[in-house]
Amino acid sequence: MTEKLAGTVALVTGASSGIGAATALALAAAGASVTLAARRADRLSEIAEKITSAGGQALVHETD
Repeated sequence: MTEKLAGTVALVTGASSGIGAATALALAAAGASVTLAARRADRLSEIAEKITSAGGQALVHETD
């Protein structure tokens, strides 16, 4: 992972699919710690696993 955004925290809503998931992955790849928010907790967990397995930090928050 690159560290361009190291030390920053990003909150991504709609992070369970589509552009929200892509945004969360891109922000994490740039070094941001990412909070993932959406209704589908199972999909959020999958995205968080991708981020953490690549060395990033992710927090899942199920919303409604």
